Amino acid sequence: MGLRSKTSFGCIALYLALLCCAVAFAAPKAGGPGYRYFEIGDAHAARPGPTKAGLMLVGGGDWPYDAFRWMIERAGHGRIVILRASGTTEAQDEFFKDIGGITAAQTLVFSDRRAASDPKVLEIVRNADGIFLAGGDQSNYVNYWKGTPLNKLLDEHVRAGKPIGGTSAGLAILGAWSYGAMDGGSVVSETALKNPMSSEVTLVGDFLHMPYLENVITDSHFGKRERLGRLIAFIARLSKEQGRTDLAGIGVDEYTALCIDDAGIGRVFTGNGGYAWLVRPQRQADEFGAGRPLTFRAVPVVGIGTESVLRLPGFQVEKPSFSNTYDVVGGRMSTAAATH
Repeated sequence: MGLRSKTSFGCIALYLALLCCAVAFAAPKAGGPGYRYFEIGDAHAARPGPTKAGLMLVGGGDWPYDAFRWMIERAGHGRIVILRASGTTEAQDEFFKDIGGITAAQTLVFSDRRAASDPKVLEIVRNADGIFLAGGDQSNYVNYWKGTPLNKLLDEHVRAGKPIGGTSAGLAILGAWSYGAMDGGSVVSETALKNPMSSEVTLVGDFLHMPYLENVITDSHFGKRERLGRLIAFIARLSKEQGRTDLAGIGVDEYTALCIDDAGIGRVFTGNGGYAWLVRPQRQADEFGAGRPLTFRAVPVVGIGTESVLRLPGFQVEKPSFSNTYDVVGGRMSTAAATH
């Protein structure tokens, strides 16, 4: 065999060896019916510090790392468990390698409802110091977790004095009500305002029950995807169906997080000047009915920025970044007044 052939063969062998290593690194450490499992770090190491309850609501896109450091500190710099229904190790690698300060990160990737009752899955979640719900399709989370032993554990987690966070789809399910995207789509504001009772407006209740979010519906990718209209429509529908006027909506921009501590104090972290948006009409819509466009006048919207403080459960906002009032008339939304 000539020098060129030997060199080519050696390059190919090296490439295959590296490829095998890469596949081995990405392969699940374990798994079972309906899930795959990955980990990085020392999952058996003692947690360095005490835990504190908290909620981290991330709007999607890039992570605002200061918010994640806030969550890691409340997790006692221990083990973060990531729950997801797509992808593999992206979030655990970012937690462990890019942010750091934790003993380990573990990932459970669900593909079936059976996994939410699996004893091994429940043990991992029960022993988590912090839980993070990744992005993806929130309908999978509803279908796989709602009404299961895992659902109960997630409810118990924060009440046990530990933090939980979610981004995008993971944020969408943290409220007392969620837009579940159960029809496989993602309803836009125009459609929701034209008919809040549309089959595309799939709202889910009695799923997660987080402290301070008992009367809240959450939404993500907020400003970039122009979701204010649909959040107003969600609140109008829920208020009518529930016969309540105390419901609120919280939307969070991309690259932005609203972090709520165990005393109900919320602060915003952002990498691009984003906000958390508080929508709290405190009354029902002016005109609402099946197949009819929404009319909902003088809906107050408050922007929560990095200088603001949100105090729950009363929804008081100190130093708001902006305060707007919106009119929805015949399914069309316009700004009635604005204060910056």
